[in-house]
Amino acid sequence: MAMILNKAMIPLVASALVLTACASPAAGTSSPSAAAAHIDSCGITLDVTTPPTRAITMDQGATEMLLALGLRDRMIGTAYRTDVIGAEFADDYKQVPVLSPQYPTTEQVREQNPDLVYSMRSSAFGPDAAGSRKDLVALGVPAYLSSNDCEDQSLIAPAGFDQISHEITELATIFGVQERGAALVAKQQQVLDDLAAAKPLPKAPSIVWLYSTINGSPIVAGSTGLANVMTTLAGGTNAFSDLKSQWSEVSWDDIAQRNPDVLVIADSTRGIAGDSAADKRAFLTSDAVTSKMSAVLDDRIIPLPATELDPSVRSIQALQQLSTSLHAFAGAQQ
Repeated sequence: MAMILNKAMIPLVASALVLTACASPAAGTSSPSAAAAHIDSCGITLDVTTPPTRAITMDQGATEMLLALGLRDRMIGTAYRTDVIGAEFADDYKQVPVLSPQYPTTEQVREQNPDLVYSMRSSAFGPDAAGSRKDLVALGVPAYLSSNDCEDQSLIAPAGFDQISHEITELATIFGVQERGAALVAKQQQVLDDLAAAKPLPKAPSIVWLYSTINGSPIVAGSTGLANVMTTLAGGTNAFSDLKSQWSEVSWDDIAQRNPDVLVIADSTRGIAGDSAADKRAFLTSDAVTSKMSAVLDDRIIPLPATELDPSVRSIQALQQLSTSLHAFAGAQQ
């Protein structure tokens, strides 16, 4: 039987908003404009009366989101890099102080005197990290949490690119850079439109998404996460769509029995054995069970950055690469 994972075990990602009075800054600047944002972020109301100028991002996904909005000069700290920083963000990232290799503590966060703390993971606001969001809000520090990983799982937003676009728009409004947010959303929407208009695959391939392992057991994508959404958009089927979870633990025998047409393997560089794409490929090709799967025998394996498999500003790149690879595999079979 598959084990449904606790959200803290696999980092994954939005919120409902009510916004007022937001003027955009001049193009090419990130100076804050007059704005007020009243936001329901995972069940906690945040009042942002002026655009933040001292933001702390608690994880890589949050960091890259703000960098994508051109807000490097409004960031006073970042933390918890689990993967290679996207090439488009690398130069700006080097200019943001790293507060901790993992989550900074409550003391480390508060001594920076931030005016916004932002994370894509609820675990960032645990007692061993920044502390509860309610405590931060009580101190006058808005603590924004992505709705894909709310503390209260009943508040988690449906996974998908609508959710990512909503988060982009919400953060752009908080920081007073609405035009940038609209441009970023439009750019990502164009990719979705192009994909929808593309020639369909001759046959929908079955796909297994392999994220990582726990005690040697594989973690695969179920039916409620972004990986399942990307599978459908790219024209495939999720071999584990019967699992009602974002990510679940299964067995290697489970995967082999389903014998998917394609394997997507997450490439994580956080330094844990078995997490890199190279480690996963080495296991798949050498294990007595997995090496007999058709996807391994025919090398229909797609490595994707782990960061892009969690809802983030870079997830659209994973979707593009998935679609490109599936069409290449289909063409090779004709």
